[in-house]
Amino acid sequence: MFTKILIANRGEIACRVIKTARKMGIKTVAVYSDADKDARHVELADEAINIGPAPSRDSYLQADKIIAACKQTGAQAVHPGYGFLSENAGFAKRVEEEGIVFIGPKHYSIAAMGDKIESKKLAGAAGVNCIPGVNDAIDSAEKAVEIAKGIGYPVMIKASAGGGGKGLRVAFNDKEALEGFTSCRNEARNSFGDDRVFIEKFVEEPRHIEIQLLGDSHGNVVYLNERECSIQRRHQKVIEEAPSPFISDATRKAMGEQAVALAKAVKYQSAGTVEFVVGKDQSFYFLEMNTRLQVEHPVTECITGLDLVELMIRVAAGEKLPIAQKDVQRNGWAIECRINAEDPFRSFLPSTGRLVRFQPPKETMFAADTAQLHGVRVDTGVQDGGEIPMFYDSMIAKLIVHGKDRKEAIAKMREALNGFVIRGISSNIPFQAALLAHPKFVSGDFNTGFIAENYAKGFHAEDVPHEDPSFLLALAAYVNRRMLGRAAGISGQLPGHGVTVGEEFVVVSLGAAGQNTPHPVTVGNYQAQTGSGTVEVGSRSYEICSNWHLGGARIRGTVNGQPFAAQVERGVGRNPLAIRIAHNGTRLDALVLTPRAAQLHALMPYKAPPDMSRYVLSPMPGLLVDVAVQVGQKVQAGERVAVIEAMKMENVLFAVADGVVGKVLAAKGESLSVDQPIVEFQA
Repeated sequence: MFTKILIANRGEIACRVIKTARKMGIKTVAVYSDADKDARHVELADEAINIGPAPSRDSYLQADKIIAACKQTGAQAVHPGYGFLSENAGFAKRVEEEGIVFIGPKHYSIAAMGDKIESKKLAGAAGVNCIPGVNDAIDSAEKAVEIAKGIGYPVMIKASAGGGGKGLRVAFNDKEALEGFTSCRNEARNSFGDDRVFIEKFVEEPRHIEIQLLGDSHGNVVYLNERECSIQRRHQKVIEEAPSPFISDATRKAMGEQAVALAKAVKYQSAGTVEFVVGKDQSFYFLEMNTRLQVEHPVTECITGLDLVELMIRVAAGEKLPIAQKDVQRNGWAIECRINAEDPFRSFLPSTGRLVRFQPPKETMFAADTAQLHGVRVDTGVQDGGEIPMFYDSMIAKLIVHGKDRKEAIAKMREALNGFVIRGISSNIPFQAALLAHPKFVSGDFNTGFIAENYAKGFHAEDVPHEDPSFLLALAAYVNRRMLGRAAGISGQLPGHGVTVGEEFVVVSLGAAGQNTPHPVTVGNYQAQTGSGTVEVGSRSYEICSNWHLGGARIRGTVNGQPFAAQVERGVGRNPLAIRIAHNGTRLDALVLTPRAAQLHALMPYKAPPDMSRYVLSPMPGLLVDVAVQVGQKVQAGERVAVIEAMKMENVLFAVADGVVGKVLAAKGESLSVDQPIVEFQA
């Protein structure tokens, strides 16, 4: 067994590998870019080596620097994590040639399966069901349109070396095929250094189900059940679960056996995943093989009780798999939510910056510890006060729960999301909560088009109806009463002029454009010692009890005897007195006032924000990679204006109306902040 390994990655996966290595008594070496010098994986590792500037092409993608770091520290093996160089056959081969062990499959297996075009041919030869399409690289956008017409729309345009939603577009007509080909090619070149693109038929109403594999150097391969990964947004997974609520035991067995046949055909050693697209009749087709550990591996660890990272390390050291196919368990139900740095209320645009508060829910399961199951686990590479840089992907953490069945797992996940506090940047937690409450998700009736169909116009706060909206009003009133209780208890108040707190209040819910709604409430029986009180909202009564402390972002307690968790924030939006309550994905912004103050507040005029319709604003922090217009140019609605790169994705900004460019306010290569003006049109 190795005594020291180097982790050629960053973020949560680097932290995840370090935990297993520590359990096995193996020393770890972290590598880091200039942007990651204070990152959590650097703190956790036994040693850390700087490998270059912030952009990944100058650091985490530099094979020479990683190999040099191995030699400098005496690391005998490299774990590549996922992304970066994890599926780079050339890197794996070079590592092996330098006498260092690659903790992953052999370079020839990566080469065979990492190339989506060649892998399809190999899969067909191994007896795996394959999807119709053209598997040869396409050299021009015009040729792509011609091929797409031949296959029949819709088609999927894919980069051969793609992954993680990069270099992938679905086209429903000639125009989308033309533009999609060009975008795929550019993204693939920038992300993977390989711009080959191919086209295949897009299966409508498909499910994305994958089989987890493990192989060793002694010819043994087992499949560890499946993962359901159909809840995707723009081809990136949002929620994953194991097992799938859709497939039958017979389909599971057939998919598993085909995946094993493919792995054996390429002499596969290590953990890997074969991805399938599954039709509503349970027909399934090979999509691709990921020759690495997957982001969503924890859900498989929960239901099988296996530490996949440990097994990868043991296989790389030459050990035999400790289990046969008959030993593979399927215990309970696991769900994983990817918590991303993006603003769901602004079209999921990236959100970068300082994590002012990062308080995950209490963990009862832990990475690298398969003895503790049926609980909550958080895999992350960040901490309080950490920075979310714009150079890497948007994932902040993975929230994993394990229950005895799917219903219990969903309930645990909703509760865990309620208690997950992130401040300073936006996160997709409200969206995750909405998905988990959606009746079709709860019933298991969904496919990869679920998000596109149900949130076609984006995600808005009103898309998450709360099962008991009066509870949010009651909680806002309760929180306000706790604050007033402290004010009343401050010493040194003039006799006869101290703060006295009544029982009657008005909770004014703050709507868009000054559309506010008053809700009279009564807060009675308040006991400061026990933190209990009864709040009446209309005909509803809520007995709330909590030991919440003022300033705490998370409030836990009981309401009418039932436990709850919610989040509280004061001073939101443009009103420093507003209280924000967040619970089950629903957000209430409100003022809690005395009846007289509420009357006066209703007389206040609404101040509209300034008109910015003449400007093209940067919707996110990022790098301005192109400005496509010049001063004096006539621009039509829908015409390309600028391109911003953030978190490894290209975002194209289009004109929303016809106009003439008056000023160009930002230059190519400039780092932009949110809402920074780029172009101003003439009045």
